[in-house]
Amino acid sequence: MKAELKALIIDDEAMACDMLEYLISQHISSITSIKKATSAAEGLQLIHSFYPDIIFLDIQMPFMNGFELLSKIPKHYFSVIFTTAYSKYAIQAIRFSALDYLLKPVDKEELIHAVERHIKQGEEKKQVKALYLNFINNLNNREQKQLRLALPSSSGLRIVSPAEIIHCTGINNYTQFHLIDGTNTMVSKTVKEFEEMLSVYGFIRTHKSHLVNRKHIKEIRNDNIIVLNNGQQVEISRRRQHEVMEALKKL
Repeated sequence: MKAELKALIIDDEAMACDMLEYLISQHISSITSIKKATSAAEGLQLIHSFYPDIIFLDIQMPFMNGFELLSKIPKHYFSVIFTTAYSKYAIQAIRFSALDYLLKPVDKEELIHAVERHIKQGEEKKQVKALYLNFINNLNNREQKQLRLALPSSSGLRIVSPAEIIHCTGINNYTQFHLIDGTNTMVSKTVKEFEEMLSVYGFIRTHKSHLVNRKHIKEIRNDNIIVLNNGQQVEISRRRQHEVMEALKKL
């Protein structure tokens, strides 16, 4: 992990600031300098004077919330980890944009993993900027059908709508996306994480390794094989057979 990072905690709850500062000081050795702000206005001043590498940003604050604060900063040279107990919709927009959030009270292990991910992201500034732009777009689009999913990979960043995804294949802790344009993208998250995000869009978990967009199903064979519009075939496991058939009745 990169050494001597600077972190800024912005949260209107002083106790939450103090607790997060304690967790960082005890468990994140790469963060060597921490400052705190108990309002968005104070946080904005510190961003311009302290130049943090990572900001832990509360979403719901009086006078100016976390989203409004970010909109006032034209260049994001830092990483942001949201800390929140905020609305389900805002969390969905964050997750679709491949950004990180920590639910309060903050868990030590989740904190460690979030910082590790952001240190890796810090090497790809252009990708991070695109993630934030997609997040703002998702936040402004209140209708679920308009949300776009960010797929960061080793080769770059794809931003797609759920309708563009034919199916997903789980490979250990990675997920491969098969898209309607014939390309594939590998993302370092599990199929389970994407199942939670995409089920509302008609995606069905047919197998521990497969997540299928039911709108792209062409045929269901008697041997429990689904044939997709792109010609690929995926298996329906015995354990999920009833659940899949019930979901397909809604087509």
